[in-house]
Order: sequence, then C-alpha cells, then structure tokens
Amino acid sequence: MGKLIDYRVAGLLFAVVGAFSTQGCDKNNPLGGDELLKQCGLVCPDKGIAEGNASISGIPNVDAFFGSVVNFNAKASLISGNIDAELAKIRASLMLPDTATAADIKAAVVANFHLDAKAGIKVVYKPAQCAVSAKATIEATAKCDATVKPATATVECSGSCEADASVKASCDASATVKCVGTAPMLKCDGECQGTCQLDTAASCSGTCNGTCKGNCSATDAMGNCAGSCDGMCTGNCQLAASATCGGSCKGQCTYTPPKGVMCEAGATVKCEASAKGSVMCNGKCDGEVTPPMASAECQASAKADASINVECTPPSLDLAYQFDAKLSATAQADAQANFEAFLVGFKASFSNILAELAKSDVVLKAGADIGGKGVDAVTGVVMGIDVKASLKVDVGVGCALTELGNVGTALKKSTDSLTASASAAGELTTTFTG
Repeated sequence: MGKLIDYRVAGLLFAVVGAFSTQGCDKNNPLGGDELLKQCGLVCPDKGIAEGNASISGIPNVDAFFGSVVNFNAKASLISGNIDAELAKIRASLMLPDTATAADIKAAVVANFHLDAKAGIKVVYKPAQCAVSAKATIEATAKCDATVKPATATVECSGSCEADASVKASCDASATVKCVGTAPMLKCDGECQGTCQLDTAASCSGTCNGTCKGNCSATDAMGNCAGSCDGMCTGNCQLAASATCGGSCKGQCTYTPPKGVMCEAGATVKCEASAKGSVMCNGKCDGEVTPPMASAECQASAKADASINVECTPPSLDLAYQFDAKLSATAQADAQANFEAFLVGFKASFSNILAELAKSDVVLKAGADIGGKGVDAVTGVVMGIDVKASLKVDVGVGCALTELGNVGTALKKSTDSLTASASAAGELTTTFTG
C-alpha cells in the first residue's frame, strides 16, 4: 500500500466509509480498508521524488515544486554523465586508465606527440555562452499559476536578451542594441567570431594560416604557419573566440549599429541591460531571469526549471604548443600528422566539457535555490492551505509535508555527484590553461 500518515489513518478510514453511503468512490468495490483509501486517492504515492515522481499532493502549485526537484536530479545526472563520458574519451584516446588525472593527461599528450616539454601545451578559449529561454520560463510559470497569461507575460533579463525571431525585434529604451550576423561589407566594428581574412599583417588571436612575422607554434608541410603567432599574421586567422578583426570578418560579427539604424537583414538582435539593470525579454537570456509576477512558490519553481534547462554553446579553442626541436624534419612531420588527428577528438571533447561545466554552474545554483528559497516558499504555502476544504486536500497536505522533508536528501545526492564530475573537469581545464 502507499505511505500513510499514521496519525490520520483511522480517522480517514471511518470518514471514507461514511462518505461511501452518499457519494463513494465505487460503492460496489469489494475491497476495503487500505485498498479503498488508495482507490479514492487518499494515500500518499508509493514512490516519491527520489524515484522521479513529482505527483505527491495533487495540489498543482505544490507538485510543480516537486517537479523542479525531479528535473534538477535528472539534469544533474545528465550533465555529470556527459562530463564523465568526455573525460573517458580523452583518456581512451591516449590509452590511459580511468584513474588518470588531468596532470597525467597533459603529460601523455606531450610525450605521445613529441611536444616540447618545457613549452608544453596550452588551450586558449573564452567561456561558453549560455542562455535561458524566456518563453520556457513563462510557460512554466503559467502551468503553476493559472493567473499568468503567456500571451502577455514577460520576463526580466539581467544580462543580454536575444530577441525572439518570431516577433518584431526591438529593445526598450534602457537597453543597448547589438547586432549579431554578417558585418556590413565584412568590416566588423566589434567582435568577429570565425575567420578573419588578413590581407595586411596584423595580430591574430587564434590560429594563423599563412605568414607569421614572429614565432609560430606549428607549421604545415609547406612551411607556412599553422598555429599561434606571437607576432603579425598575414592570411587567414581562425579566431579562438570572439575578437577584433583588423581585416575582413568572414565569420559572425557582433556590432553596435549607429543610433537609429536597424541591424542588417538576417542579423540577430540582442538587447543588453545596463550595469545592475535588466531588460524585458521574450527570447533567450544569457543572464539571470526573473519570471513574471506570480505566487512565490510558482516563481521559485519556474525560475528553477528555466535555469535547469539552460543551453550552453561549446566554445571554439586555440592551442599553443611546440614540437621537440630535436626531432628530424621527417619525425616532426609524422608527429604533426598524428597530433592533428588526435586534436580532432580532443578539441571536441574539451569544448563539450567547457559547455557542460558552464551548465553545471547554472544548474547547481538552481539546486541550491530549490533547497533554500524554494522549500521555504512551498512550506509556507502548504501550511496555509485550508485542509477543511476536502478530505483529499487534507491528505495531500500531509503527503506534501512528509515529502518536503525528503527534498534535502534528494538534492544532496545529485549535487554531490555533479560537483565531483565538475571538479574533475575543472582540474583538466585548469591544467591545460595554466
């Protein structure tokens, strides 16, 4: 049978039996006692949030909170698994055991591909870009609180909001407009992401494919630079992250249009909030979101659900390294070919790890909010419910109060697992960026 609230069982049974004479769940039911209570929905469910069940009380706004706990556990487990899988791929590509540390991985890369031990290898990148859907936040709030109307509700975004492509893109007066797309005439008066064509010598924050007036970390079979250039580059600069481009930006440009000028056709419009401010958002927010006005418990659940479903884009990477100067030309060519083949998988896994780490930061914060503000808000709501409204509500309140006591334990297990995976991944990124 389901979990019963012991001090109420006897009273509930008598109440139900008495009620059957006038309304009943099924007057012809040959079962009695506990089974009858179960059929009428007057017992707590057999499975709780630890087993992935959020239907605890039958009270929508309360069960929405339990749904946030279940969602957190599922997402934390997914992110942890993704991080562990990418780390396993890197170790396997180097034929290292599962117990290999970040230091072991870096040492193996240097040794296996005959890199200069003193120079080592360094990964350069900008943090992964993450965004929370304003639409999903609104829908989650409306599902919990019927007074919220999705057609007119909006959320506040503390960072920058990417306007929803399905509506006319515009920003409020307090926001700074940014355009993201192809730069007019390929001249990017902002930050370029992708390829920067340098017809004249200029600095390159990435991989220089061409001529380097300075030291180049790697060369191709023709002797041209194919790595990081600490001087001036002429040719194609494959940017490691968004950066200024002194030539033609053949990638994606983020720029501020002149006042009163619209973004180029096809460009994405971003509205950036002022310092310590926020903007109204109907698209994707890369900062903290504030759900539409609703009951406290629904705002807490909606904000948690939106953060849990955060999307993070894996960043592009650039690597600085040198081959062992003692290698012959033939040996270096072989080492470079093997290393480039290895880098295909390594860079993909490393980039995915960075994205998952960014997700873990957001999700872990959401978990902390659920266990703190969320529990407090829902407890206050449950304690304020009029249990005289119906027998079913009375039981639902008892079930909710019991399950609230399990929230901390359920969150801790998932939090500890994700924290451990994130810690291992953090050691890897620190080792390769230091």
